[in-house]
Amino acid sequence: MRPAVPASVTADQLDPAARAELRTLPGDLAEAVARLLVAAGLADDPQLGYEYAGAARDLAARVGVVRETCGVAAYRAGKWAEALAELRAARRLTGQGSYLPLMADCERALGRLDRALDLATGPATKDLNREIQIELRIVESGIRRDQGFPEAGVVALQIPELTGERTRPGSARLFYAYADALIDAGRDDEARYWFGKAAAADHEGDTDAAERVEHMDMLFVEDLEDLEDTDDLKDAPDLGDLEDLDSGDEPA
Repeated sequence: MRPAVPASVTADQLDPAARAELRTLPGDLAEAVARLLVAAGLADDPQLGYEYAGAARDLAARVGVVRETCGVAAYRAGKWAEALAELRAARRLTGQGSYLPLMADCERALGRLDRALDLATGPATKDLNREIQIELRIVESGIRRDQGFPEAGVVALQIPELTGERTRPGSARLFYAYADALIDAGRDDEARYWFGKAAAADHEGDTDAAERVEHMDMLFVEDLEDLEDTDDLKDAPDLGDLEDLDSGDEPA
């Protein structure tokens, strides 16, 4: 049964490029599919978003943007195998390589690290735009760490955009991923710096970088307090000395 689309959702809310792909469909069908795609993108509940996208696929399985939306919705719902199948279909229909980061991450989530690495670093990635290539580097970093090579995960993200003078739309994600990789490599002090950079660049609140910084700072303060307590104990008199003083004897 198709999920009910809220009355407030209209086909006009769909991205114009996506709507253009639906022109091959009859008018009424294009309208219904467009509303389902919009509802999928707006749904707060990932499972509901996947159900909307699945309903759109049932109506127009040969349209690339429909399969793409279904793949992204499945990915958000943690349905890795389904997401991979949908994104492969979208790639066949459109010829686009923009799906590769999500596809590689799905393979990673399924534990197929060699396949994931092939997608993230293969020849097909060389002709992609820089934004997609950076996303692939982020996925590659995670794969390297899953393989047990945390330093390789750090190196994968040491690209010009990491230390460039200006921030880009994806800078917060890049900085955050680099900080995460540094944590896995045991380089917490450096990680704190990069989480701070991620928080400063994250104007849309896409990451929890600010919370990570706050958590690390709290741990640092707690460590200092523990150290101070330890120092106090070192300076405290021995209990045996106190007993000697109580008995009137001079401590040795």
